[in-house]
Amino acid sequence: MSATKKPLHVTITGAGGQIGYQLIFRIASGQLLGPDQPVVLRLLEIEPAMKALQGTVMELDDCAFPLLSDIVTTTDANVAFKDCSWALLVGAFPRKQGMERKDLLQTNGKIFGPQGRAIAAHAAKDIRVCVVGNPANTNCMIARLSAPEVPPERFFAMTRLDENRAKAQLAKKAGVAVKDVTNMTIWGNHSATQFPDAWNARIGGKPAHQVIGDEAWLRETFIPTVQQRGAKVIEARGASSAGSAANALIDMVNSIRAKTPGDDWTSLAVPSRGEYGVPEGLQFGYPVRCDGNGGYKIVEGLKLDAFAQEKLKATAKELEEERDAVKQFLGA
Repeated sequence: MSATKKPLHVTITGAGGQIGYQLIFRIASGQLLGPDQPVVLRLLEIEPAMKALQGTVMELDDCAFPLLSDIVTTTDANVAFKDCSWALLVGAFPRKQGMERKDLLQTNGKIFGPQGRAIAAHAAKDIRVCVVGNPANTNCMIARLSAPEVPPERFFAMTRLDENRAKAQLAKKAGVAVKDVTNMTIWGNHSATQFPDAWNARIGGKPAHQVIGDEAWLRETFIPTVQQRGAKVIEARGASSAGSAANALIDMVNSIRAKTPGDDWTSLAVPSRGEYGVPEGLQFGYPVRCDGNGGYKIVEGLKLDAFAQEKLKATAKELEEERDAVKQFLGA
């Protein structure tokens, strides 16, 4: 019974935005932490967005969710992260016309550094941090290095949206259900340099590239489609992915919480310790298996041909460049 469980605190930053709006109701209904786990929502926003957030809170009240124990709205990160077990860092400064990537990184460094420190100071001991706000990998690294008191393996950047996109593309091409596509890895950065790996993925238990049987399509259509999907969504709907991003975040948290089934794996951007030759300390997309207790292990020993290795080098190089652009936020 839910009444016997202590509520868990879930913090959402940028809670008044489009992704936050898609996310909040699903969490309050039990889709994030389960149908018998009460939650306290701690919603962080900047002052100009607080009025819109209050409208969302009114709607939450009107839903009368049995699992929703309390709602805290605030502009103060120290309040937002108090006692939280799951910190979902959705809010970030968006790239504006004429803005260089370095400027974007540095602007977000001023957001994610203080948030990392607030997490270290106020979050619950079982805290897990999931970063969605772009550039997600490097924002996550900034938050992680700003919170040295928190074990680094508690920080994740989201590659699950790319994983879901890749699975959907392979399923359509093969004429199968999405559930038949497994072992999908998004290597590297959540950016146009990411490497969606169809060569280690499986369709119906068989190597995906063999089932597809079209190497040119995989290299020339599949990879760029996944890499550029976010831009295509913006082009089509005039706004960035919101419903699919919120859905992927829920999938991501559920994967971290559960034991990965069988010999499958999922894709998470986690701190590199040098696996697959990736420089240590980068927040890098890897194949991982979760243990059901919030821990994970990177899947090692996968075969990567020369083409794949070049893709990994390119995305690692971009992440190194991003790291160098925000060194002032990393204690360097």
